[in-house]
Amino acid sequence: MKKILLAALLLSSISAFAQNFTSKQYKEDFTYFWNTIDSNYCYFEKRHIEWPKLRDIYSKQVDTVTSRNGFIAVLERAMYELYDHHCGLRANTKTSRRLVPTSADMWAEFSGDKPVITEVRKGYGAEKVGIVAGMEVIAVNDVPVKEAILPFLGHTVNAESKSFALRLALNGDHETKRKITLKTAAGIKDFYPDQDGMLLDNIHFAEMVESKDLGEMGYIRINNFLYDNALIPKFDSVLNTMMDKKALIIDMRETASGGNTAVARAILGRFIDKEHFYQKHELYAEELETGIKRSWVEIVSPRKNPYLKPVVILADHWTGSISEGITIAFDGMRRATVIGTQLARLNGAVYSFEMPNTKIGFNISEERLYHVNGTPRELFNPSIAVDVTKQRPGEGGDVILNSAMDFLKNKLK
Repeated sequence: MKKILLAALLLSSISAFAQNFTSKQYKEDFTYFWNTIDSNYCYFEKRHIEWPKLRDIYSKQVDTVTSRNGFIAVLERAMYELYDHHCGLRANTKTSRRLVPTSADMWAEFSGDKPVITEVRKGYGAEKVGIVAGMEVIAVNDVPVKEAILPFLGHTVNAESKSFALRLALNGDHETKRKITLKTAAGIKDFYPDQDGMLLDNIHFAEMVESKDLGEMGYIRINNFLYDNALIPKFDSVLNTMMDKKALIIDMRETASGGNTAVARAILGRFIDKEHFYQKHELYAEELETGIKRSWVEIVSPRKNPYLKPVVILADHWTGSISEGITIAFDGMRRATVIGTQLARLNGAVYSFEMPNTKIGFNISEERLYHVNGTPRELFNPSIAVDVTKQRPGEGGDVILNSAMDFLKNKLK
C-alpha cells in the first residue's frame, strides 16, 4: 500500500511540475513571494537592500516567463538580492546553483579586491584535487572571476554580497563539471573538483553518528541529520559508551543543513545538570506589524546520565543553522570550548512558505537569533581560532582536530 501511495504522489508531483501556468498565475505567485519576503525577512536593515525599488525589475522579468523553470530562474535571481545563504527556494533546476554550505566543498571570500579560498571541506572533490585555503581564485570554467560572479551578484554590491556570489560561482550547478583556475605558490594552475563525478550532488553518510577512541579522550562526529529525531537515541547510545573518557571532542563540521530544536536540546541536555538559557530569539514580523518588540530566551533542561567532564566542539564553515545554535549554546552554558574556523554564519531561523499556484516553496530568515550574551549568532567566533592555511597540499591530517587534541592534552595534565 505504501508503494502504491508513493507512486501516486510521485506521479502527482511530476504532473504538477509539467503543468503549464498562465502569466496571471506566475504574477500572482511572484506577488505572494515578494510580499512575503517584504513582510517577514528580518535582516533588511543590516544588509542595506532597497527591496521595494527592485520589485519592478523582477516583475518585468516575470512578464516574459513561459515555463516553470523560467519562473524558478527569475525567483533565484531575486533571492540573490538578499545575498543570504540561509534563504532560498525549495525547488531547483539542473542549472540552479548548489546550496551553500550544504552542497559546497569550498568557502571563499573577497579580501579587498582579491578572491581567496578560505577553507576547503574535508573529504570532497576540492580537497581531493589539491585545493587548499589561501589560494587566489583566477577563473571559473575559464571565465575570469570578476565576470563569473556577475550572474549571482544583486544590486547591492559590497564585500559580503561579492563573497556570496563568489561561493555560488565556485560551487557550481548540478550538471556542469567545474574547472577552477587558482593562483598557487607554484603559479597558476587548473583544478577539476568534479573529475571523479558530481560528489556534491550525492552526499551520504554511513552513520548518523560516528565515534572513535582517542585514548583518554573520546571523539564523536555528528553528521548532517540534526533534522531527524532518530538521531537522539543514536547520539545517546554513542555517548553512553564514552562516559568513562576524561574529555570529549564533538565534531560538528558536517552539519550544514540545519535541523530542529528538539534534537539540539536533546544533545545539549546530556552535558548539563541544571537548566540553562541557551539562545535568544526575536520575531521581526510581529514587531513590524505591531511596533512592539517580541523576544524570548529558550531553555535547555538536563537529561539523564549527563557527561560533565571537559568538552571541545569542532566547528567550521559547514557548521550551519541549528548546528550554530548548538555551538553557541555549549559556549554560553560554559560547557565546551569551541575550536575551529568561522562558522557558516547563516542568518537567523528560517520559516517556510509555498506559492499558491506553482506550489514552489521558499525559505527566509524570520527570527533573529543571539548568543545568550547578546552577540548575534551569525557573528559568533570560536574561542580558539585555527589557521587552516597551515595545512599544505598532500600533508593530510586535520589541523582543527589536532588543535583540539593538543588543547585537551594540556588541560588534562
